[in-house]
Amino acid sequence: MGEKYIRNNRNSYNIVKNSKIYAKITALDDAIFIRDLLIKKNWDLNKIPETVKKDDNYLVLAVIDEKLHLLAKFKSKPDSETIIKLTKNKIRNPNNSKYGLNITKVFDTYVIKKQIASDEYIFGYYDNLADAQFVRNFLLDNNWNVNEFGEIEFDEETDSYKVIKVIDDNVYVIDSYDSKDEIDLKKSYENFLSRISKHKFGLASQPHLDLLKDKIPELEEEFDVKTKDDVWSFEDVSSPLNDIIFNLTPFQQSVYDSIDSNTSLDEIKKSMIRYKSKNFDKKILKNIDDLIELNLIEMVDDEVYRKTD
Repeated sequence: MGEKYIRNNRNSYNIVKNSKIYAKITALDDAIFIRDLLIKKNWDLNKIPETVKKDDNYLVLAVIDEKLHLLAKFKSKPDSETIIKLTKNKIRNPNNSKYGLNITKVFDTYVIKKQIASDEYIFGYYDNLADAQFVRNFLLDNNWNVNEFGEIEFDEETDSYKVIKVIDDNVYVIDSYDSKDEIDLKKSYENFLSRISKHKFGLASQPHLDLLKDKIPELEEEFDVKTKDDVWSFEDVSSPLNDIIFNLTPFQQSVYDSIDSNTSLDEIKKSMIRYKSKNFDKKILKNIDDLIELNLIEMVDDEVYRKTD
């Protein structure tokens, strides 16, 4: 049969029948073997086994998004746990990208985004990749339903327990523990509120917590704890910002913080890129107008702004 149904595509081989691509395989001999397997199964992807013997190796196969993938080769037949893990990893990172599906890095913040019905939704902001990948993996496994999260979830990848809270449809990883016996929710919530407060008062940079800066009293009530820190007493913290600035919405505050002297609209957008979602430009312009109305900023040139004295 030669290379019938096989198309050379630069560094790989596509298995194609009736204009449908059934598989994309790196090595020609593997492509020929899998082509023959598809013919044997009458091109029915539902009949493809998870493992198949080829010479001295076992090939691990998976059908994902109606395409057959060769996941790995083993000298001995892998167990079901290994196959499940390989399949999940392929689903999470089909193109072997740096962060995998739905995760982007904006400055020092990892953002989970998902396109749903032509609209882009943000599911969370994180200061480390491990937390972002855990949340992304959980959402992939649960059809992007944030309500499936429990207060404590086990992360198989890092062999740790995560304390989770969904706030305004964003998923926050509040704390991590190596052992379930070590979990102290009260302490975790106190530390979480402390980090938010430090960020709010400029004592630490935690941009992934930006949206929570004005929710501290509400979160204290929900967690039934008070904000505590071993060093700082937040009641005594003074800030150069006046009362009106403290009453800004989190997005207004972020727009305000992005403006210095003679800051262009493009620079503001770049600084705010981690919040990008539907109507991003319109939302920024509206908040700029609000800040001008509050006399907190002024336009000094066409689409150039600065804080007022």
